[in-house]
Amino acid sequence: MNTFKIGNIEVGGGKLFLMAGPCVLEGFERSLKIGRRAKEIAGNLNLPYVFKASFDKANRSSIKSFRGPGLEEGLKILAAIKSELKVPIVTDIHETFQAAPVAQVADIIQIPAFLCRQTDLLSAAAKTGKVVNVKKGQFLSPNDMKNVVVKLQESGAEKIMLTERGTSFGYNNLVVDMRGLPIMRSFGYPVIFDGTHSVQLPGGAGTSSAGQREFVGYLARAAAAVGIDGLFLEVHDNPAEALSDGANMIYLDKLENLLKNVLAVHEAAKNLCEV
Repeated sequence: MNTFKIGNIEVGGGKLFLMAGPCVLEGFERSLKIGRRAKEIAGNLNLPYVFKASFDKANRSSIKSFRGPGLEEGLKILAAIKSELKVPIVTDIHETFQAAPVAQVADIIQIPAFLCRQTDLLSAAAKTGKVVNVKKGQFLSPNDMKNVVVKLQESGAEKIMLTERGTSFGYNNLVVDMRGLPIMRSFGYPVIFDGTHSVQLPGGAGTSSAGQREFVGYLARAAAAVGIDGLFLEVHDNPAEALSDGANMIYLDKLENLLKNVLAVHEAAKNLCEV
């Protein structure tokens, strides 16, 4: 397993870390409030924390849906949150020209699932020298992600993470095949489990996605038992008011118990023998 650091966080060395925050930036104050509470909860559990939020949601179901503050304003907000919280930042890019400016602020550049095979986008992210986290496409098998890894390696990336977020097997639904976690880990890089997007129902509400947040804890515990290096969760103080992905986001006041359960399973799984 390739190990590396994101700020002071060692990834791939056996200790779990958390990437959490709102789906999309909802202004500085509210986004900071969510990040501050998530950091506090993670700190109480000795769990390394990375703040996540998108400056643009470029693949919303409806053209009328809120997308975020955009690149320029979004990076200002992310930089301010990073300064306030003193934690690493992860955010998505959708186009090659975004890689360089985003790398000035973000510690992790994330490639959205729908764009995971876009060679030029992967190459642009790799050339920044930042950690690159690629969400596995809903349309790909875990083994297909090996080609993604090779594209990143050939473009100069050394710090790579792969994220499982469910696979589409039917209309408006996602299914997590837990075999994908060890398959992707066999490529030699840390694997993250995205617990909240894995319960998304894409387009399930017609002009927006629906979700089943009641299953996040079950899937996150299962992923921890199988073996992961990090956990990705979208969280909000009031998901009903969230401007994107509210139906699958975790309530902040439920986060601590969820993480306690996941950490307990993760700790137990470390002592299990291969069969």
